[in-house]
Amino acid sequence: MDVDIPETAGTLQGNALQKAMYVYERTGMPCFADDTGLEIDALGGEPGVYSARYAGERKDDQANLRKVLEKMQGIRDRRARFRTVIAYLDESGDRHFFEGVVEGEILKSPVGGEGFGYDPIFRPTGYNESFAQLPMQAKNAVSHRGRALRAFTNYLKSL
Repeated sequence: MDVDIPETAGTLQGNALQKAMYVYERTGMPCFADDTGLEIDALGGEPGVYSARYAGERKDDQANLRKVLEKMQGIRDRRARFRTVIAYLDESGDRHFFEGVVEGEILKSPVGGEGFGYDPIFRPTGYNESFAQLPMQAKNAVSHRGRALRAFTNYLKSL
C-alpha cells in the first residue's frame, strides 16, 4: 500500500489515531501508528503536531531547524520535549494509546551528524550531547519513541 495517509488532526494523539484508523478501515486488521512532535515551552508548544512541516509542506528538516533557531534567538528558557503517541486498534477496533516523552532543551546551534529532524538541536536532560551526537543505542534507551514502543510492547506482552 503506497498511500499518503492523512495527518490532519490537531494533536499527536489525533494524528496517530487517524493514521491507524485509515489502515484498519481498509484492512480490518489490528494496526498501530504513531505521531511525534517537538514541543518548546517558550514557543507555546510549537512546533508540536506541525513538527514535520513547521517550515512548510515539503517536510524539510534543515528549514525546520532554521525556523526553530530563528524563533529561539534571544530566548533564555530553552526547555523542550519530544513526545510520541502510538495509537493501537485491536482486532475489535478498540483504541489504545501509549505515550513516550523525553525532556530536554534546545541548543543554540546544531551539533552532531547522526539522527534526523531536530536531533542536532535537542539535548536530553542529563546528557551533555545532542540526540545527533549520541550513539544510536544510547539515544534509543532514552528516546520518546523508545519509551512509547516499550509501553506498547509491554501492553502486548500482558495480553
